[in-house]
Amino acid sequence: MPLGLYVHFPWCVRKCPYCDFNSHEANGELPAREYVDALLRDLEQEAPTLAGRQIESVFFGGGTPSLISGREVGRVIDELVARDWLAPNAEITLEANPGAVERQYFADYVSAGVNRVSLGVQTFDETALKVLGRIHDTDDIQRAWELLVQLAVPRLNIDLMHGLPGQTPELAVADLDQALRMNPGHISWYQLTIEPNTRFYNQPPTLPDEDKLEAIEQAGRERLQADGYDQYEISAWARPGHASQHNRNYWTFGDYIGIGAGAHGKLTTESGSVRTQRTRMPEAYLRAILGGRQVNQIDTDALPFEYMLNALRLREGVPETLFTARTGLTPDALEPQLTQLRNKGLIHSDRHALTDLGWRFYNDAVGAWVN
Repeated sequence: MPLGLYVHFPWCVRKCPYCDFNSHEANGELPAREYVDALLRDLEQEAPTLAGRQIESVFFGGGTPSLISGREVGRVIDELVARDWLAPNAEITLEANPGAVERQYFADYVSAGVNRVSLGVQTFDETALKVLGRIHDTDDIQRAWELLVQLAVPRLNIDLMHGLPGQTPELAVADLDQALRMNPGHISWYQLTIEPNTRFYNQPPTLPDEDKLEAIEQAGRERLQADGYDQYEISAWARPGHASQHNRNYWTFGDYIGIGAGAHGKLTTESGSVRTQRTRMPEAYLRAILGGRQVNQIDTDALPFEYMLNALRLREGVPETLFTARTGLTPDALEPQLTQLRNKGLIHSDRHALTDLGWRFYNDAVGAWVN
């Protein structure tokens, strides 16, 4: 089974009003060295998980990992290499905010082994950037992109939102046009949603109605397809050879280790599938013994839903045999829901993949396995 590593950096310059991730505004100098020391201690306890296995993808997420120096990020990668835990040609991704991109940091990231950067553009509309609480403007985006191209980062992704306050299909496509002119190998294009425990939840902006959202998605799909991008997942579009290896591992219910404040993991053990979680607050994480790691067994009855929640996000789906390989359960565990959905024309008969009709009703299809 493939194995990934997620490394969480919990600090950002300013908390965005739509963000429900475990991120905290940086006040003063970050304890970067102490935090990476804690990450390495945290990684050490996963040695039994790594026995006889190698990590095929690493994802530095946040927060804003690009606030941390390349030297500190390199310490994590160097540890993986020194212990022979990193697979040859592993995908190593780092998220970056266009307002927190420094030349020397990124030169050091690349030297350390980062070979994929995901740039959190969100929108090219200056007014929308302010509404979203972003710390960057379009000049920052251009400057950051030019630097990444100059450094010859092998794989580049642009994160872009749609369904923004006041957005029309024309404005959404204009955003995509600017992203496409930058010619990234991968574009994550996803709808803004209002999540609990965010400022937008308490003070919601006026978002486009359902008809307008549908028109935005249709116009965006046509534009991306016309430019040679394949929608291989609900919100992920890629040119050939540029699909995210790390995210594909999530969607195919592979294993992944999560280290850092609040990081989650999913592992397969002799007793079944388990979820791991680290203590959430950065200060508590730094004080905790081995990250305050908690392990919770995934209930067998919940596995069909958790598996399908991920696998059905993939446009091409997955082979039927993957369910047993990933969960240890027999195909009968997916019944009678699977047969019912196939009879309705929502899921293909030869694999676990939504049809075009099922794609429109993803939540209903996956919800069939909610206990």
